[in-house]
Amino acid sequence: MINVLLVDDEPLVLEAHREYVGRIDGFRVVAEASGARAALDRLAPNIRGGGGDTIDLVLLDMTMPDGTGVDVLRYARAKATPVDVIALTSVRDPEVVRQVIMLGAVQYLVKPFTFADFRKRLAQYRDYRARLRNASGAATQSEIDAMIGALRPAPTALPKGLSPQSLQAVLAVVRARAQVTAAEAAEVAGMSRVTARRYLEHLAELGSVERVAHYGTGGRPRSEYRWRGAR
Repeated sequence: MINVLLVDDEPLVLEAHREYVGRIDGFRVVAEASGARAALDRLAPNIRGGGGDTIDLVLLDMTMPDGTGVDVLRYARAKATPVDVIALTSVRDPEVVRQVIMLGAVQYLVKPFTFADFRKRLAQYRDYRARLRNASGAATQSEIDAMIGALRPAPTALPKGLSPQSLQAVLAVVRARAQVTAAEAAEVAGMSRVTARRYLEHLAELGSVERVAHYGTGGRPRSEYRWRGAR
């Protein structure tokens, strides 16, 4: 079992990520932190050894009130902390990305993302750890290539006519409003209701949103789409 520390200053995001992790085999959340200092305090047993559940993987936000994810990473690396990190953040600054990679993060996933994207990155990390664990003696070049390759994200194929940019736009609307109809999503995202419904139905198939039927006084039920983190 891979022990996970969640680090984010938004309670709803922590809740969503906790739910996401709980839906993926081989992972369990053993600790949460809402700031940089709290994250370092929770990593202290990793640094000194013993004292509670050892953290294997940190899902790390980059912006917090008392510091940054880069600060947490830099301190952890300075202390030679044996922990892996996946950045989960809305920060797109190339310099921040460079620093995070330089400090050894194994993945960098930009918010907002779908559950499918999240699951894929964690599955890749789980595969990477399994390859490390199964390697016996000195690794061959092909084994090393396979270990590194396990962390490289594969492209996600969308249904014909859907674009990644519009998908992220619709996902951002659902996440911001917690629950929307296709008409509401279409108005905010700047597309037709039919197109917005296609994206919402795709997100429902991926498990990123939940379809909720509302029955009125007559006629067909109205479908609304709820972000899975809004519970």
